[in-house]
Amino acid sequence: MGLEWFIKLVHARPDAVIVWDDPEVRERLSWYYSVMRNSKPAKFLIAKRTPVDENPYGEGLTIEELWRIHDKAVVEFKKILNEVRKGSISIESIAKPVYSLLDVKIAIAYKLYSPCRLCERKCGALRASGKPGVCFVDRECIVHTYFHHMGEEAPLVPSGTIFYGGCNFKCAFCQNYDISQVSPRSGERVTPERLARIQESLRKTGARNINHVGGEPTPHLPFILESLKYLETNTPQLWNSNMYMSLESMKLLVDVIDIWLPDFKYGSNECAWRLSRVRNYWEVVTRNHKLAYENGDMIIRHLVLPNHVECCTRRVLEWIAGNSPKALVNIMEQYRPEHLVSKYPEKYPDINRRPSRDEMRRAYEMAEGLGIVFKPVS
Repeated sequence: MGLEWFIKLVHARPDAVIVWDDPEVRERLSWYYSVMRNSKPAKFLIAKRTPVDENPYGEGLTIEELWRIHDKAVVEFKKILNEVRKGSISIESIAKPVYSLLDVKIAIAYKLYSPCRLCERKCGALRASGKPGVCFVDRECIVHTYFHHMGEEAPLVPSGTIFYGGCNFKCAFCQNYDISQVSPRSGERVTPERLARIQESLRKTGARNINHVGGEPTPHLPFILESLKYLETNTPQLWNSNMYMSLESMKLLVDVIDIWLPDFKYGSNECAWRLSRVRNYWEVVTRNHKLAYENGDMIIRHLVLPNHVECCTRRVLEWIAGNSPKALVNIMEQYRPEHLVSKYPEKYPDINRRPSRDEMRRAYEMAEGLGIVFKPVS
């Protein structure tokens, strides 16, 4: 980051500078911090240096064979990552192979997207034939906007945010409903090469990370992975997601994401179905949160919903404390009635208002009682 950007950052978000004086933040986001400052390479660059013996794009390979190649390469990837973490080797000392672990991930992702099982809905849409899934995304990557986001959590600002179209959730209160549900296909169609140039430009002009968000990035996973093939700039990869992806998608992601920014919305499957129209939310999201926590730094977002402090906030915070205790947590008070809630308030009387001061106080007290670190990012 240049001096001009640093001065701008100090004036716009002084907390984005001061936050790194907090030892808890430095410890819990140590890998992200090292990549952000270019003292370590982003994980995708290591995946690009991890060799495989076969051409993963060969037409004769089944997805089972690709997974075999993938899992074998991941063992080597973890060895290299460990040596890089210790400072024993540099990324520059590793030769670029003809085919890499990243290539295998790309090949698998394109097999998973048609018939589609990238997210836990597993709707089976034939996206390669131009038929969109439940998420409204087909064979094209749709980007609505990208910019330096100054409103994210302090350690992330300025965040190189890329907003993708479409979403596998149908949240009645979605604040980005225009790009997720109403007009998800109205954005710019971009190739993976173009997506790589967007990331490169954002990073070189001051972004601390590339923030894949939406909508929801999961339907765009094949395009995002392929974009990394064309990206050489050291850029921390951030996954900003509802975390309702399939286990297969998680396996593809864990070796390329440096910092996770997941939503953890509900403590109740009933609430998740009524308000977001997804099944088995708790089981899927807790599974994916565990995998993310084991494979990268993490800031969890929990949006406090009015009248849902006991059924959702309490259970979510208790789970975080017991299963991802080193994660930072943003306890968010930004909820407001939007989208269907504002249009049909009689259908959603429980969430047809903002959370009260008392509800937020209770949420913060719960977090403090559980030993959760939330103040630096909330």
